[in-house]
Amino acid sequence: MTLAAFLTVAVMHLMAAISPGPAVLMSARIGLTEGLRSGVLVAAGIGVGGVVWAAAALFGLNIVFQAAPSLLWALRLGGAGYLFWMAWGLWRDADLPIVAGEALPPRGAFAAFRLGLWTQLSNPKPAVLFSAIFLGTVPQGTPIWVYGALLLVVFLNETLWNSAVARIFSFNPARRAYISLKSVIDRTLAGLLAVLGFKIAAF
Repeated sequence: MTLAAFLTVAVMHLMAAISPGPAVLMSARIGLTEGLRSGVLVAAGIGVGGVVWAAAALFGLNIVFQAAPSLLWALRLGGAGYLFWMAWGLWRDADLPIVAGEALPPRGAFAAFRLGLWTQLSNPKPAVLFSAIFLGTVPQGTPIWVYGALLLVVFLNETLWNSAVARIFSFNPARRAYISLKSVIDRTLAGLLAVLGFKIAAF
């Protein structure tokens, strides 16, 4: 695998990580409501989830999907169901008040990491995307250390970008705006998550 091909994969994945989706929405919300620490832990979970999908693509999960379409269908429905469940929780609790000047209490480290991981794994689209990217750029016989480097790039792209999103939304002006508009913001995020759930179920 040439250096140019490696950099192409890195840039293509970064563009995919930046595009709005469940992971970016969750990073923004956790940064907004619970602060940077929880946001970074969620981002790390998202990064590990990205590595799982990238590794699956590198080692042939797309072939399995083609041979057993029902498996992809089941993953899509399961992922969509998880996003619907999160959307319902946001919508249901949208009117619960927050004491002025305070954010929600941050969840534990493992809980935050797990939230990021499951948010990323709930969307099987990255496996298909990675398969398309790797198909034209990663030749057979590529050394295993290159695979490891690709997975590291995926982890860093996902983690650093989503940490940056959480950081932006963790600033006090953003959090004050959230407290004053909590009901509207939570219901908007719930709607976006539900829309993404429908898109995952239907793609």
